[in-house]
Amino acid sequence: MPAPKKTARRSLLVTSTVLSSLALAVPAAVAAPSPSPSPSGSPSASPSATPPASMSTVGGARLGRPGTQVNLASGVPVLPKDVSARSWIVADAESGDVLAAHNAHWRLAPASTMKMLFADTLLPKFPRTSKHKVVPSDLAGIGSGSSLVGIKEDETYTVHDLWLGVFLRSGNDAVHVLSAMNDGVDNTVKEMNEHAEELQALDTHVVSPDGYDAEGQVSSAYDLTLIARSGLQKKDFREYCSTVRAKFPGQTKKGKKGKPVRESFEIQNTNRLLSGDADLPVYQGIAGVKNGNTTNAGATFTGVAERGGKVLLVTVMNPEKQEHNEVYKETARLFDWGFKAAGKVQPVGELVPPKSAAQASDRPGVNPSGEAGGSGSGAGSTAGTGSKPVASAPAADGSSGIGIALGITGGVLVLLAGGAFLVNRRWPLPDLVRRRTRP
Repeated sequence: MPAPKKTARRSLLVTSTVLSSLALAVPAAVAAPSPSPSPSGSPSASPSATPPASMSTVGGARLGRPGTQVNLASGVPVLPKDVSARSWIVADAESGDVLAAHNAHWRLAPASTMKMLFADTLLPKFPRTSKHKVVPSDLAGIGSGSSLVGIKEDETYTVHDLWLGVFLRSGNDAVHVLSAMNDGVDNTVKEMNEHAEELQALDTHVVSPDGYDAEGQVSSAYDLTLIARSGLQKKDFREYCSTVRAKFPGQTKKGKKGKPVRESFEIQNTNRLLSGDADLPVYQGIAGVKNGNTTNAGATFTGVAERGGKVLLVTVMNPEKQEHNEVYKETARLFDWGFKAAGKVQPVGELVPPKSAAQASDRPGVNPSGEAGGSGSGAGSTAGTGSKPVASAPAADGSSGIGIALGITGGVLVLLAGGAFLVNRRWPLPDLVRRRTRP
């Protein structure tokens, strides 16, 4: 099947006839084979040691082929040789061009990168100032050994607090509380699967909203990149995923005079390209997105970064090398390659738009600026008091970009009044990270 016609990089309005032809040209559900059933009827969560010979062709035929796909030519840098991931992808976040990929549609366990889909699905539903008192049932069913932010029963948290717990500490407890607010885990899983289908993330099947290992829970490097691109079009998503550290409410205790006192403690983002580590510097230009690690999935990561006016998305799944921070090191190498190759290499596919062409501002809970869930503090608010979104990063060419709002083209079809026109929008990334002393 031919790849869907490109909709990115359009600066002019086009007529409804073009929109109609695009709708006819993107029957992506036909392009994606159904996951192989397991005995329980769910897709298999234990793929073979080698990728299938036939995979989805959403985004282009070459993305369905096993192995590395890249168009090397004169002037195009050679891909890094020390990338051991089972699957990876490098894409231009603005145009949607896939610059290179390796087993892009291989269905693998996603770990906590699944939380990107959770956030993209639920962020529009609850204003960040809303409060929720945690009851025991909210924390039921959290998997053994889960990453936790430290939510306590009978304590009250704002939605803003909970999202900080999801993005910074990858807290499965925060995911379960938000799921309880959303009529439960089962309903949340249902809505996540529906949203994945809308995004044409057809390799993805959700079983647990937090990404905890579960039979039948799968995604792909291609899908995770689609999901990240969708999430980054929400203001709150961009701010939370780029926040390095924040204050989180602790447990209420009796003070010296017997009065209840609730202090806070600091949490730090577990994305090591954003926060740095002993063997890993902060990646200049990084602005998110989400990392994960479980027994079944290994290490997974999707990141977004800007350099020299280019914004790239990179997803890396399950490196074979077991070195410390290997998933971040391989991501950094692919980012470096992508920034050198951008504008020189011919793409091997594209990130497709969502199935629906509904205008973003018409979606429940999403305003025209892309802010999700309502800030409760005005359209210009940041991720909230006590949180610290990252600062602007000097690019490798020496330009700083400090204080300049960078843009990322939506890649989402926006249907204007009457359904007659198609237009792309630009979505500002948060200020990018400044090189600073490692924590």
